[in-house]
Amino acid sequence: MKQFGETVEGYSIPVLNEREIRAAAGVLFLFVFMAIQRVIYTGDFLMIKYFVLIFLSDFIVRVLINPKYALTLIIGRMIVSKQTPEYVGAAPKKFAWIIGLVLAVTMLVLLVIMNTKSPVTGIICLICQIFLFFESAFGICLGCIFYNWFYKDKAQHCPGEVCERKDKQPIQRVSWTQVLIVAAFVALAVVTLIMCKANFNHPPVNLF
Repeated sequence: MKQFGETVEGYSIPVLNEREIRAAAGVLFLFVFMAIQRVIYTGDFLMIKYFVLIFLSDFIVRVLINPKYALTLIIGRMIVSKQTPEYVGAAPKKFAWIIGLVLAVTMLVLLVIMNTKSPVTGIICLICQIFLFFESAFGICLGCIFYNWFYKDKAQHCPGEVCERKDKQPIQRVSWTQVLIVAAFVALAVVTLIMCKANFNHPPVNLF
């Protein structure tokens, strides 16, 4: 039971399914986002404390026992069970999840055991949100990027094959026209915000 990564024919190293990892990250991001919104708007820390316990338990299983038995990864596997697996190297993921485990232990001590709040806990929550959002939305494992900084020659089968690929394909290249469109949209959004702020501040009236 105790191992990290799966043995798959055609791969010389232990691998994991990136699709179920992204699904699990999406589930975690949803709940941490709701918990933080509850803290911001109601001042209620109960949900975020429960989330810290669940998050920590999940990452303990991922790192110290076997990712196959981690709750959110099981849920992720159920969600994407009909999709073709996308195999990625297990070692960078373990490095990334160790970072998550350290953050979770810190939150456990500061928020749950000591029952304190500070900019430190706020920053840790923000970091977790950023990591989970990048993983679920873009398929970018920020922790794996840090792994590549330290073990660049050892990284194999990174998500999206970023470790192997050197040149972008034509469909991936961003033209100056596309850059100008993004810049124009941002400028339009800023102008709209300035011009319409007074009108938008009025609360909606009851339709009926």
